[in-house]
Amino acid sequence: MSIGTVYLIPTVLHEDNLQTIPTYVLDAVKNCSVFFVENEKTARRFLKKLWREMVIDEHQWFAIHKAEEQVQNEFINLLQQGKNIGIISEAGCPAIADPGQILVAAAQKKDAVIKPLVGPSSILLALMASGMNGQQFAFHGYLPIDSIERKKKIKELEQESFKKNCTQIFIETPYRNNQLIKDVIESCKNETRLCIAVDITASTESIVTKTIAQWKQNILDIHKRLAIFLIYA
Repeated sequence: MSIGTVYLIPTVLHEDNLQTIPTYVLDAVKNCSVFFVENEKTARRFLKKLWREMVIDEHQWFAIHKAEEQVQNEFINLLQQGKNIGIISEAGCPAIADPGQILVAAAQKKDAVIKPLVGPSSILLALMASGMNGQQFAFHGYLPIDSIERKKKIKELEQESFKKNCTQIFIETPYRNNQLIKDVIESCKNETRLCIAVDITASTESIVTKTIAQWKQNILDIHKRLAIFLIYA
C-alpha cells in the first residue's frame, strides 16, 4: 500500500474572513479522511463553513497539542495505511510557529508527499506591510514574560537588527500587548522603527510603522487584540 499524502491546510486568522482562503484548499480538504488539528472545535467549525456538505463524523480527528510521541505514532500509522491527512493550525498556516511542524518532520522521514497550501500568515502579511527589510528577517515567537528579561531580549534584538540589517518579528499574548509596547519603547533607540500590526485581515486591521520617538507621542492601546510586532534598527 502506498503511503498517504499530507496536506498543510491554511485556516483564517479571523473567523469571518473565509475569503482569505483560496478556493483550491477545498479540493485538498475533500481528499483528506483524517485531520490532525491544533484545536478540534475551531477546526471543525472552519471546515464546515468551507464545505457545508461535509459530514464531520465520517472523518478521523486528532488533537496535536505539542505533538507528543503518541500523537506522532498515530500520525505515522495512519499515513502508512495510505490515509491522506490534513494538518490545521489554530490560525493561519500550519507548521509555522505551530506544533504541526513536528508531524511534518515525521512525514518527511517517511518520504511522504507534503503539499503546503497557500493561505494567510500573520508573520508574512505584517512583514509585507511594514516597509521593513523583507530580504533578511527573523521570527522569535514569544519574548520572556519577566519585564527585566524581556527588555534585555528586546535590546539584543535591536542590536542584532542593526548589525545584520535584519527585521525582527515577535508576538505576545493579547492581554500583555500594552506592557510589551511599553517595554519596546523604553528599551529601543528613538530612531529604531517599530511596526504594530493588529487584527490582520479583519475589518479592524491596522498595520502602522513609526519610529520609537514617534510612538512615544501616541502610544496605542491594543489590550486583548491579536497583534504582531516588528522592529528594525
